[in-house]
Amino acid sequence: MNFKLRLAVDKAKTNNMPLENINRAIIKATGAGEGASDLDEITYEGYGPGGGAILVHAVTDNRNRTASEVRSAFSKGGGNLGESGCVAWNFEAKGIVVVDSESNTEAEEIGLFAIEAEAEDVKIEGKSVEIYTAQNAISTVELALKQNGISITSTDISLIPKTTVMLEAKEAEQTLKLLDTLEELEDIQKAYTNADFPEDVLHKYSGE
Repeated sequence: MNFKLRLAVDKAKTNNMPLENINRAIIKATGAGEGASDLDEITYEGYGPGGGAILVHAVTDNRNRTASEVRSAFSKGGGNLGESGCVAWNFEAKGIVVVDSESNTEAEEIGLFAIEAEAEDVKIEGKSVEIYTAQNAISTVELALKQNGISITSTDISLIPKTTVMLEAKEAEQTLKLLDTLEELEDIQKAYTNADFPEDVLHKYSGE
């Protein structure tokens, strides 16, 4: 019944995490069992170099530690940590179902089928199909795809920006480094941005 929990368990199984470890993590997160701790979900908001909005999702047992680490990452990365609500309005939660097809033609057919199955949008890049849905429609779209023999590569919930900001090369590279620094912090689950990066910067950065 807990869709976010199901996604987390599915990811753990995909990464070959033993069931015993999964159960132990769930018990610990509920505040029961050995080594249990009170965990808080916190969202930090700010801006990266060039003005791109950044929203950071954290789960922590020490708010002061996490806030200090996030603030330091923003400062050293050329960004600014902002007030609550300063960028959250520009993001909305969406389900993302990814399907890898055999050909470009098949990808287009899968995209059309997904729209008929209540998907809101579809993005096709070569043979990869990204299907965007409302949160409450993820299971419906997943089931429709599986019933028609379409294998799903991954399913996730992500925060999608309503508007984007194209960055210059220098600011784009700085922002990519800042996002990586944030996601390397122990308590950070995911960092989202509305920054749009030049293709050449992405290729250069991914190759480094």
